[in-house]
Amino acid sequence: MTAQALYRRWRSRTFEEVLGQEHVTRTLRNALLSGRVAHAYLFAGPRGTGKTTVARLLAKAVNCLSEEGEKPCNQCPICQAINEGRLLDLIEIDAASNRGIDEIRDLREKVGFRPSEARYKVYIIDESHMLTNEAFNALLKTLEEPPPHVIFVLATTEPHKIPATILSRCQRFDFRRASLGDLRRKLNRICESEGIVIEEAALELIIRSAAGSFRDAESLLDQLASYGDDEITLAQVQAVLGTVSAQAIEKLVGHLVNKDVAGGLDLINQVIGDGVDPRQFNRELVEYLRGLLLIKTGNRASLLNVTAEALAEMEDQARQLSTRALLRTVRLFNQASFDLKASLQPQLPLELAFIEATLGEDSVAEEEPVSEAPQKAGQETPSAPSPSVTAPTVLRESRAVEGTRAAQAVAADASPSPPSAEDTLTEGETLPASGVTLERVRLNWARILAEIRPHNRSAEALLRSGRAEAVEGNVVVLGFPYAFHKERVEEPKCQALVEQVFSRVLGNPCRIRCILVSKNNSKSTRQPKARRPEPVKVKKERADGESQEDKYRAIAEDPVVRAAVDKYGAQVVDVQ
Repeated sequence: MTAQALYRRWRSRTFEEVLGQEHVTRTLRNALLSGRVAHAYLFAGPRGTGKTTVARLLAKAVNCLSEEGEKPCNQCPICQAINEGRLLDLIEIDAASNRGIDEIRDLREKVGFRPSEARYKVYIIDESHMLTNEAFNALLKTLEEPPPHVIFVLATTEPHKIPATILSRCQRFDFRRASLGDLRRKLNRICESEGIVIEEAALELIIRSAAGSFRDAESLLDQLASYGDDEITLAQVQAVLGTVSAQAIEKLVGHLVNKDVAGGLDLINQVIGDGVDPRQFNRELVEYLRGLLLIKTGNRASLLNVTAEALAEMEDQARQLSTRALLRTVRLFNQASFDLKASLQPQLPLELAFIEATLGEDSVAEEEPVSEAPQKAGQETPSAPSPSVTAPTVLRESRAVEGTRAAQAVAADASPSPPSAEDTLTEGETLPASGVTLERVRLNWARILAEIRPHNRSAEALLRSGRAEAVEGNVVVLGFPYAFHKERVEEPKCQALVEQVFSRVLGNPCRIRCILVSKNNSKSTRQPKARRPEPVKVKKERADGESQEDKYRAIAEDPVVRAAVDKYGAQVVDVQ
């Protein structure tokens, strides 16, 4: 016979044993004493906070046969039948697997039958938000005016999905996450009664990893109790959870403070190589950085639960980091938690976040892009352009194997000597410090849309409705004719994706800024393949009568060149 799980064996059997939900249990006990029990309740809250437990306690209390004292008594036949799970008048329904209108119709037919043994028939509908709209509609009338011998209890973790018509027919109780103190009291009580020996540090880690859920904490304790050793140690808990020691987190933050990129990357790869879950590692790192931020803002140890030695080390690290740098670091690693879900390399988002946090914004912006163009034999290496140069030419070479015309889009840096009149940009067209120009953005618009599409089709559609209006430093200004499109792109998740793709395609760290433009003046870049942006204008035409602009248009619209741009990521910037 299988052993009963701890969370089932230690389920609360009286209202007094329920921890952390005094606002719920007090109201229900007073309602029982005054005889004002409602016909329908809605219990909402996170998982493992006692919703189903309290629903069963309510079912026992309304049917308890005891004449004296508070109910439930857990001694009468009804209470014992519910504790043993054999009372036919307590019906628990899983709405996740019984969510259709047919199941609700069957329920309505059976509601009219009198209880077989108890005073009330109690229906507990768990995960009630999973019911379909048709099922909710079918339940409305029964929920509003049920037979006098029926009580409904709806339990859900997502109350916002419950229709307002259902909410108005129920008394709603919101369950809160368990505090660390309540979890500690419950686990200590279990350990004392079950004879489980556990280190204080191990118990603390179990409590924190449970995230306010009694069931999660009790299930983890049950698993560790079967580990086989006489005592549950911190190392065992870390092995089961896939967590890393606090010393490793502290050491990684030390590398960040000292701007030791190599040491930090080595530590990240060592930790991941040891089998630690990267998402769990990132959660602990964000929690540690949050502690530094709290110390930096003056909260000290009031919101932290660490040893005196760890607190002293955290205070020293907090002094060496500015508040702005600490805020930026927390945001970077918090964003890495989302990137970890889709990353092909488990440690890559952590490495990128660490490098960007270590170098800082200025250092990242000042990095010069590495030229990707292969050097031809005998060709001199071009010197780096000075900031005063106003017309550098960025070239990339792309060759087509098939086709009737050979197109060449070559990328190379400009000579620091003064540009000729033929290559001079129009007035006001100067290169920003980041190396990103408006022409470069517009020429790569099709590739930007193509790379955004697999991640977010809505973002791609929104960008197609606008266009790049200007480039200010490393900020690309996007113009939209409608405020709705502008606001959707400015949403943090969408903006982060767009900035990431812009930076990758253009080879420079980029930010975006959205503005509203006139509908008459805005021109959408919906078909960048058929229409290329305004080319660099020249001040004189060639002798054969064909302007540089005409040649540019002819080459850019060539099918072979367009295929090279779309398939191989080539950038057409100049024609020679």
